[in-house]
Amino acid sequence: MLIEQTLTKMGQLKLFGMIEALEEQLKSTQDLELSFEERFGIIIDHHYQWKENRSLQNRIKKARLKIDASIEDVDYRAHRKLTKSSIDQLSLSNWLLHHQNVIITGPTGVGKTYLACAIGQKACRNGFSVLYFYLPKLFRELELNTAQGKISNFLQKLLKTDLLIIDDWGIEQLTESQYRDFLEILDDRHENASILMTSQYPIKHWHDQMGNPTLADAILDRIVHNSHKIEMKGDSMRKVKNKKMNAKKTKKS
Repeated sequence: MLIEQTLTKMGQLKLFGMIEALEEQLKSTQDLELSFEERFGIIIDHHYQWKENRSLQNRIKKARLKIDASIEDVDYRAHRKLTKSSIDQLSLSNWLLHHQNVIITGPTGVGKTYLACAIGQKACRNGFSVLYFYLPKLFRELELNTAQGKISNFLQKLLKTDLLIIDDWGIEQLTESQYRDFLEILDDRHENASILMTSQYPIKHWHDQMGNPTLADAILDRIVHNSHKIEMKGDSMRKVKNKKMNAKKTKKS
């Protein structure tokens, strides 16, 4: 009866990890020779790990990553021009501590979005907050929050995020007003937080695509000069997978 009351009180205190560990201790006969301090230490360690796992799950959920990607599963085949040493360096997330940026460029289907999400997921695992946006969706969210009078809260949410991922920069032509809105986001984050951008277009073409030289200079100054650059090459990964599947079908037939 006493233990049930204790478990109830622990539940009210939201000590759910400790409840799991205590119930395991009550069922276990392996740790009977341990001292009270040692068994209590096991319970605390379990609760700590439980909280860490919950925090990680929440960070990944809030990141809204497009792909369930993992840095350990990145494909380093030669034709993609990716080096494991450079990706391993980014996976440490030290660049986030220094508020640096990452730019990933390459042709359609080469795996830019997967790599961006893998880096984002690893940042979550390293304790950083992440938020992913497909470029057109970011501006739809800006318009919606402006219309609802919530734009200040939305911009504050972006600013508080350690890593903002913008996928497919250049996928559609932006208006001058949208470029100015994006510059405001960048200006808030400059030297305060990091941004990761992917694009089909090489960085050298970004300035001309923006049209307004003054805005282009300001935007590029806040992104490019403090960034790690990854230029991916090769065929579409979807084409590669289709070739493999067709080859397997040919062998079977």
